[in-house]
Amino acid sequence: MSQSLSDFADLLRSADRSAVHLEMRDVYTVDNETERFAAWRRGHRLDPADRTSWWRPWHDLVREVTTKGVVMRRARIVSEPVSEYIRYEHSGTFTNVAAGEDIRWLPRRSASDLALPGNDFWLFDNSVVQFNVFDGDGRWVHTDQTEDPEVVALCAAAFEAVWERAVPHEKYAV
Repeated sequence: MSQSLSDFADLLRSADRSAVHLEMRDVYTVDNETERFAAWRRGHRLDPADRTSWWRPWHDLVREVTTKGVVMRRARIVSEPVSEYIRYEHSGTFTNVAAGEDIRWLPRRSASDLALPGNDFWLFDNSVVQFNVFDGDGRWVHTDQTEDPEVVALCAAAFEAVWERAVPHEKYAV
């Protein structure tokens, strides 16, 4: 199933209580991030005091959803030492936090005994799972959605187990 950004925005807007996201890759090759990542590699860093330079449509969407009371949490399972891409992600995560997301990081070695699904996912209101499927180089391939109660339960339990062990963003050093 292919999905546009507007379709995903509609899905996120449809959440009433919660939207959680589990990320498990050490690198993502996302087209709209390629230039930002390249700039970061050249030394560019986002300035927390200059919101207009980094506030993007994603942040508007997060603010819209969290303002209506939806709790947004994101957990990232990462290898250590972290990849260059994860250092890049970490350096810009304050923007997601400023928009209203709560984000935590879990070293992969601390997840070895957890039952995890095979792909990154979003879980909306503990009822709809959207898997984000990537190829081996970290390029997004497609999404799969399900409301299967067993899959929803697996993803909800996996997310909560990761969340319980993970380190809040402001305390996780890369």
